[in-house]
Amino acid sequence: MIRHEEDEEKKENSERWLLTYSDMITLLMIFFIVLYTISTVNSQKFQQIAASLGKTFDGTNYVIGQQSGNSILDSIKTTGTNGTNDNSIASQLDKLIKQYNLQNMVTYKVDERGFVISLNDTLLFDTGSADVKPEQKETLIKIGNILKSMPNYIRVEGYTDNVPINNNQFHSNWELSVIRATNVVEILVNDVKMDPAKISAVGYGEYRPIVPNDSDKNRQLNRRVDIVIMNSDYNKWEPAQ
Repeated sequence: MIRHEEDEEKKENSERWLLTYSDMITLLMIFFIVLYTISTVNSQKFQQIAASLGKTFDGTNYVIGQQSGNSILDSIKTTGTNGTNDNSIASQLDKLIKQYNLQNMVTYKVDERGFVISLNDTLLFDTGSADVKPEQKETLIKIGNILKSMPNYIRVEGYTDNVPINNNQFHSNWELSVIRATNVVEILVNDVKMDPAKISAVGYGEYRPIVPNDSDKNRQLNRRVDIVIMNSDYNKWEPAQ
């Protein structure tokens, strides 16, 4: 009798590894299910982001998840009362560029800073001058009116090429770029009535070229004024009001 009981106990102990094996398989299955779920969510988010960036400038509504604050993608696409995006900034800029044949003078893009409108220097200024051309002041005002309702901070950035400035008014390209940006800001504030607390002027001179200054064409691209509608992530770097 004792012998029989010992045999049964040994048999039970010898088969206990099956329980451990079963538990391990179950845990592995749960682990891979969790991994698959996470990867699927990230993939969906990525597809939403990619689709949103691709649709930033067209006339359709698109939202990336639920987020607080005024993101640049939310703010750029201002939906009109008729439920369309006919009043989006990109759409209005396209109409303005086409109406005044500014295809080679005004461009726009989205980068890490926000929504950037680039104005070729020859559109606004004479060579070596920081005064906005009187005949182009109205164009600048029209652009400002498109941006006026934006809640974001706006930064106006001046850039030059690397050809040294040589006149009695400016001592350096840096000074020229700052004064150009400042004159644009003054028009946006005084004529468009933008909030002066949410707009600033910055001059980078020749030190932030977008292309090498190795040809007349490239130097012309580097001479510009950028109007940047700042991404809301940058608001925390602005001085508190």
